[in-house]
Amino acid sequence: MALRRVGKLSQKSSVLFLCDMQEKFRHNIAYFPEIVSVAARVLQAARVLEIPVIVTEQYPKGLGPTVPELGAQDLRKYSKTCFSMLTPEVEEALRLVPDLRSVLLCGIETQACIMSTSLDLLEKDLDVHIVADACSSRSQVDRLVALARMKQSGAYLTTSEGVILQLARDAAHPKFKELQKIIKDPAPDSGLLSFFQGQSPLLS
Repeated sequence: MALRRVGKLSQKSSVLFLCDMQEKFRHNIAYFPEIVSVAARVLQAARVLEIPVIVTEQYPKGLGPTVPELGAQDLRKYSKTCFSMLTPEVEEALRLVPDLRSVLLCGIETQACIMSTSLDLLEKDLDVHIVADACSSRSQVDRLVALARMKQSGAYLTTSEGVILQLARDAAHPKFKELQKIIKDPAPDSGLLSFFQGQSPLLS
């Protein structure tokens, strides 16, 4: 009997994807400052846990660089024009990650690059964890339906704090105090609460 996959996370088999959080999107994406702030928390945790990070930029010549407040200045940026983050260069980088099983996804736009990336990763039989409070779109209808669409395909919807605690697994983790500092204050509201207050049957 095959074991049912439940989406458990491990720091040794996970990679963080940060998608297209660039200057030209700053004034067009709903809750942009909040989702960048939340993604920055996940990035900080990934650094503490030594989890590999992939950062992409959509057509940076026209859409500008990754915003500095994400805190990813020292990380390589993978340029792309396709919606999926799985460019040949990114796929090559993933092949260097031993025992890769799970990808954590943050960024924009939910119905475009996040969903395309999610579906490509699922097709490769990887677990995909959508950090819903760190993903947004210009339209919140697009954001909501895209989250539901990815859930239908088998992605896991989660939050930044949920991801961080799942990766730690135990308060006895040697890096737990560092992680605790990251999540001490609640993540900023990125507009998800109304989705879960009886207004979003798509997510149920």
